[in-house]
Amino acid sequence: MSRLRFRDREDAGLRLASELRGYAKDSPIVIALPRGGVPVGFEIARALGAPLDIWVVRKIGVPWHQELGVGAIAEGGQLYISRPLIEQIGLTGLELAQMTETKRREVEERVRLFRGDRPRPSLRGRTVLLVDDGIATGGTMRAVIEAIRAEGPKQLVLAVPVAAPDTLSELGQLVDRVVCLLTPTDLHAIGLWYDDFTQVPDEEVLRLLERARRAPPPLPSVKPGPGVSHARR
Repeated sequence: MSRLRFRDREDAGLRLASELRGYAKDSPIVIALPRGGVPVGFEIARALGAPLDIWVVRKIGVPWHQELGVGAIAEGGQLYISRPLIEQIGLTGLELAQMTETKRREVEERVRLFRGDRPRPSLRGRTVLLVDDGIATGGTMRAVIEAIRAEGPKQLVLAVPVAAPDTLSELGQLVDRVVCLLTPTDLHAIGLWYDDFTQVPDEEVLRLLERARRAPPPLPSVKPGPGVSHARR
């Protein structure tokens, strides 16, 4: 496999872990976005001997084109809305409110599914490694970053295998550090940078979260990989 691609999310997580090894001394917590970010985050958490948890977020898509995201709402209630896009497509305030409420309920349902009765992890004063399998427009990630910032972490590190460079630059202003392995100018779609980008089922997310809750194993030896992009705020 070319080093400019990832075999799958596990491979991406292992390669990211090699660039994040230095954080092991900070006793970090890995927060992954379900669903696709969880297999990536699992490998990072296992490599660093860190706990793994999730932060639920839902994209707010326009009714006639769900893939067109005008914003996102994250666990904790943080809402990100692209006002220019709202104005461009002519959404009314009532339509936006209805869409937002629908997604808020979806967030609550997903939290119950993935976390059950367990509370959200305490992030105050901790080093948080925020992980997803890739970033294109960044709307959902913005909402999550705001939500996690509200929890008062000591340090917030955004770690992703691949991302659009302009989006990553903007998000980099909102976190303490960015670690990204690939920043192609011709991103187009996250899945194009994986040989296997099969959708992650809910059952796999639950299985990985359960495995991660067991006692962390000893830190393995991970060799650093090339092509990493680092940025500090």
